[in-house]
Amino acid sequence: MTSISQAAGAASSAVKGATSGLSGKASSGDATFGDLVKQGLEDAVKLQYKSEHTSAAALAGKASMTDVLQATTEAQMALNTVLAVRDKVVQAYNSIMSTQM
Repeated sequence: MTSISQAAGAASSAVKGATSGLSGKASSGDATFGDLVKQGLEDAVKLQYKSEHTSAAALAGKASMTDVLQATTEAQMALNTVLAVRDKVVQAYNSIMSTQM
């Protein structure tokens, strides 16, 4: 069974190969696919923590329900985005692996 990290690594390698083939060589300042995925995951985790802290503040009477709803919705959207990207990466990996050579 293929793990998500293996699929992400394979997709990242494929993207690096494709972009370096187009431009001759990849510049060191450009963000790689892996960096973009990592940043997306970190942002999703930060939004989840924010949502939890806002909920705790609301229980203590220091935040409104509007703030809780907004923080929770932001965290949910970030998680849904991460899951959609993960699904597409796995789908692309499976497609590449099933290609006949």
